[in-house]
Amino acid sequence: MSDTVNSLSDLQDLAQGGAVAADATPEAPVVTAPLRQQELDKQGRAYATGRRKDAVARVWVKPGTGKITVNGRDQETYFARPTLRLVINQPFTITERTGQYDVVCTVKGGGLSGQAGAVKHGIAQALTKYEPALRSAVKAEGFLTRDSRVVERKKYGRAKARRSFQFSKR
Repeated sequence: MSDTVNSLSDLQDLAQGGAVAADATPEAPVVTAPLRQQELDKQGRAYATGRRKDAVARVWVKPGTGKITVNGRDQETYFARPTLRLVINQPFTITERTGQYDVVCTVKGGGLSGQAGAVKHGIAQALTKYEPALRSAVKAEGFLTRDSRVVERKKYGRAKARRSFQFSKR
């Protein structure tokens, strides 16, 4: 028989879902410390850069009332479409942190849809820097991965990237 199981009663305890007696080999202590450390600047904010298509967003996250400011304007005025605001708030809803953080961000390049995706990417990155324990939940949703799809460039002799000019027989 093995060293950890010494008697028939220990075998019966194991079969019923019980534990082996105290004289068995000790288990390793469970370490619950996060693998990463909190990264904050001097003002107590977490900074991250988000990218999507041609848009680049610089995002600062700090504890607050849930106010999101984009390029000096409120999110309702900058992103007028509700779907874009929904995209921006996805990292907070997944982590159940809605209304707990203030976000200040600056966005350059691309259109509104790409900018909303860039802000979402930046918020997700900054949240994981502020609370490293949230990383697994945010990563499982795919918010930490940069969406690398960009518009294909226009080619010479073509109407667009792949479309050719209309053919004319005469």
